[in-house]
Amino acid sequence: MGAAARIYTPAEAAAVSGIGIKAVHNAIDKRIVDTVPSAVRRAGGIVRRALTGEDLLRLKLWYGVGATLPADRRHRLFEEIKAAPTAKTVRADDLLIIDVAEARKQLEARIVDLDEADAAIGRVKGVMGAEPVFKGTRIPVRMIMTMLAQGADEAEVLEGYPKLTPRMIELARIWVAAHPVRGRPKKLSEQGVKIKSSKSVVLKGDPRPSRRV
Repeated sequence: MGAAARIYTPAEAAAVSGIGIKAVHNAIDKRIVDTVPSAVRRAGGIVRRALTGEDLLRLKLWYGVGATLPADRRHRLFEEIKAAPTAKTVRADDLLIIDVAEARKQLEARIVDLDEADAAIGRVKGVMGAEPVFKGTRIPVRMIMTMLAQGADEAEVLEGYPKLTPRMIELARIWVAAHPVRGRPKKLSEQGVKIKSSKSVVLKGDPRPSRRV
């Protein structure tokens, strides 16, 4: 992988590989991946747990193959890939051939997305209380993701923010996954979003006449 020399935080590794953050830390703890041995200094701070591009490939294959291969065979698979780093496919057993080239291709596409997201999103002094926004706009990235996570329709969000595009939403997804905030996620009201209207509906099986949502 061309980005093998680059290092990733566990959150970035999870966002790129599509593996849950807890699974990434579990893989580190169980030495499924070999993290960079010492703390690495990067712009913005020190990364205590750092993974390489090849670690991302291991993560994707380890959990992608899953129960198909026992753990010891998956470790041997990594050794075979290491011995033949340019091989497009690797035979896992008599019936299973792993498409390593496709796995690398998918990871590289996600890395491009993350790089584009990092270039498009940032904190701007004096704009939205220094919340991360799409540069050149006042659109808070985390607020958009919170709206979608809380049930807002993507088409409605795009209509509400004319400067927002479907591609920007894609970038927001991977950026927020790669840069999680600590603590309880903020509610929309805490991010400055005002509820324009409310309505009462009768919920099925609810003995009360109505509930306000």
